[in-house]
Amino acid sequence: MKKQHLASTRKNAPQSERQCYLDRELSWLQFNLRVLMEAADESIPILERLKFLSIYFSNLDEFFMVRVGRLIHQNLLFPDSTDIKTGWNPSLQLKRIAREVRRQQTIAEELFRTLCFDLAQHGIDVLNFEKTSKVEETMAKKLFVDMRDLLSPRILSLRQAIPFLGNREDYVVCALAKGDNQSFGLISLYRLPKFCVFELEGRQKLVIVSELVRRFSGMLFKNYEVKSTCAIRVTRNADVLMEEVPYTSEEHRDDMERMLRKRKRQQPVRIQVAGKPSSNLLSFILRGIQIPERSVFVSSSLPFNVSFASLLHATPDMKYPERRPVRTVKLSKGEYFKYLEQKDILLSFPYQSMTPFIEMLYEAADDPEVVSIRISLYRLAASSKLAAALAYAAERGKDVLCLLELRARFDERNNIDYSEVLSDAGCTVIYGLPGKKVHCKLCVIARRHGEKFSYITQVGTGNYNEVTSEQYCDLSLITSDYQVGLDAMAIFDMLAVGQTPNETQKLWVAPSCYETQFMDCLEQERQKGSLGYIAIKVNSLNDINVMRKLIECSQAGNEVHLFVRGICCIRPGIPAYTENIRVKSVVGRYLEHSRIFVFGRDPDRRIFIGSGDLLTRNTQHRVEIFIEVERETIRAQVLEVMEAFRADNEKGWLMQSDGSYLNRPHRVGTSSQERLFHYFVSQSVELAEEKQLGFFSRIFGSFFKRNP
Repeated sequence: MKKQHLASTRKNAPQSERQCYLDRELSWLQFNLRVLMEAADESIPILERLKFLSIYFSNLDEFFMVRVGRLIHQNLLFPDSTDIKTGWNPSLQLKRIAREVRRQQTIAEELFRTLCFDLAQHGIDVLNFEKTSKVEETMAKKLFVDMRDLLSPRILSLRQAIPFLGNREDYVVCALAKGDNQSFGLISLYRLPKFCVFELEGRQKLVIVSELVRRFSGMLFKNYEVKSTCAIRVTRNADVLMEEVPYTSEEHRDDMERMLRKRKRQQPVRIQVAGKPSSNLLSFILRGIQIPERSVFVSSSLPFNVSFASLLHATPDMKYPERRPVRTVKLSKGEYFKYLEQKDILLSFPYQSMTPFIEMLYEAADDPEVVSIRISLYRLAASSKLAAALAYAAERGKDVLCLLELRARFDERNNIDYSEVLSDAGCTVIYGLPGKKVHCKLCVIARRHGEKFSYITQVGTGNYNEVTSEQYCDLSLITSDYQVGLDAMAIFDMLAVGQTPNETQKLWVAPSCYETQFMDCLEQERQKGSLGYIAIKVNSLNDINVMRKLIECSQAGNEVHLFVRGICCIRPGIPAYTENIRVKSVVGRYLEHSRIFVFGRDPDRRIFIGSGDLLTRNTQHRVEIFIEVERETIRAQVLEVMEAFRADNEKGWLMQSDGSYLNRPHRVGTSSQERLFHYFVSQSVELAEEKQLGFFSRIFGSFFKRNP
């Protein structure tokens, strides 16, 4: 699989072709709207609906910090640049983003009111200070008095600048009057919790602390009349381009530390205002924070944050039934390598447990034949069992190489800390490539048998994170395929010297050959005409070359099924272009995260899984790994995932030709995630022969095998 380049073919789409494409940012906002709609689904338990609303807000925060932040940079530096697919410039994109966010804010406001009403039916009241009873008011005032010492109110004159406001921190701003003199009060809520809960007459009372401080702000400014109040929250640009972080292997951790400090103080990209501020108060805020009007979002009823579900006492019907990953791999320490000599193992998260993979690392640590472990790490749990296993292996004398990508956005601090922990334990820690994130999920264990070596290789679609493995749907393939192991070793050898391999035999490697190999498979299906079949499951799709090839496949008569959770920039059902393309997004209890490609039908069907989406960043600017699934038992399991998605009419959203999504009337029982849970918990892995043989067979079985 030799290195090829397709970047030169990424030309702007002609006008006639643009009808097939959607703007990346608006497509992402459509995905987040689907998350919001889960909060509106009355078949979902009430606290889970509340969590979906909280996820919607959290997603939107990151969207503004990263995507909107990048567009603002682009608009300042390259205002005349245009999107390759739509032809829009950054200014137009920002305007349309703001318009869509305002539209969704109206939906979110109504939905929050509905959720408050539904919570009340379960004995939970979200306090509305315009309607509180005297007893509620008294209890709330006591809460405020208890918090009073944690508040440091400031008074600002009309001419004073608003001091620096921290990213995503809550503040209360007040318009004050003292005789004819006007001034403004600023109260930071940095040291306060977001919410408080107390019980009254058998009911739970949820207090949003920013509203509590607004209500009793007069107690902080005793010599002033409080004319108007509101809560404000600033979202700051987090798009410190990685190219701005100088790459030197010895000083990379220090460079990342400086980047994190810089990120905290970047320019605002959004201001949220909660309440009904007077025009005078709002003008003061906008004068003090330099930001375009389109980036100011005012709501009289919507809080900044609704992540209070975990604070509430819940009855069983208010939450999903508890479900833990099932331990389906029934191997003991010392049995993993023996099993893998004959068969592959596929783990499907969150239905199956990640524990067996960690146990396999411990087996490797204690196996005298194991000489090395090499692994790429992108996001780790805060208390990582996997990191502990790697440290243990190093302490046992194994050569442990950890490629730790420090540039995993918003996990940089965690990864910096782990780089120090793993180094101290004796692991060799390297930091990836200049200009390219190492995003692959790859581990290889090398064993020496005399003069020969064997390899156990793991390729995954998701991170080595035990916490998110219980929330994200991912696949992890473990194989003893010798050539796969050689490829994996070669990849790590090249990454260790700051390069990617130009040629591999079995693994697809981005940016070297991932996209070209993928395109070759599409071309083979295109040539089959109406007999061709393509099924793709990814998180996101916007690569222009890939979309153009998919259009060609559709025009040739191929049946194309795209299961894309988030961003999807190709429109289905456009006459003469995408008539044979279907796009479905599944949003459910778990976050769909696996990447799967299926090309063709039996008997020549090919199946791949790996770490990379079909975004340009994955195909061109990241190191990604894909592996072909070859064993029939594992192929059947992966195909079950794709069939479950095809049949999902309960949680599946179908994209329409205009780019909107339609959720069919619920057909209970077709949920792909429910189907796959029951399927994968039945897929046990065990040394069947030893468990099935009786006592005498275990004693004399080898004799009869040698003497038939």
